Amino acid sequence: MGWSTLVLAGIVGGIVLWGGFNWALELTNTEAFCTSCHEMRDNVYQELKGTIHWANRSGVRATCPDCHVPHPWIYKIKRKIEASNEVLHKILGTIDTREKFEAHRLELAQHVWATMKATDSRECRNCHAVESMDPHKQSALAAQVMPEAIKAGATCIDCHKGIAHHLPKEPDDSDATEKK
Repeated sequence: MGWSTLVLAGIVGGIVLWGGFNWALELTNTEAFCTSCHEMRDNVYQELKGTIHWANRSGVRATCPDCHVPHPWIYKIKRKIEASNEVLHKILGTIDTREKFEAHRLELAQHVWATMKATDSRECRNCHAVESMDPHKQSALAAQVMPEAIKAGATCIDCHKGIAHHLPKEPDDSDATEKK
């Protein structure tokens, strides 16, 4: 076998491997994949259905990956690696019942919020551009607060927690006292 045959086989093999990898990556980047786990389907997905991100006047629907998976490739890969921890907890049954999910909801939400804060709500900005917002179509309060928040360096998640999912219940003082 000559060098040209080896090079050609390497190129074809590389294309097939890259295509397979990219196909699998995109397959795991669908709402159907995200909701294949009952933990997501029965909890946060049901909550999403009652929000403006599900049904609105423009007909644009945000899906799980729109908000939780970055579009730029390197950040997408980083998120997929982080998701391996979620797979581990799926196997361990960490949130496999509604009660377990609710017990971990605050921790889960805080992790998502911290990520969104650290990325300046990058995934929100895939659909929502500050430059495209029309203050005349916003509520009076929003039209007043948005420019102030932007000037102060706030990001979407600073004000819009609970926009797509229910807010977690904060532990009350009596629970905190009992656990000490």
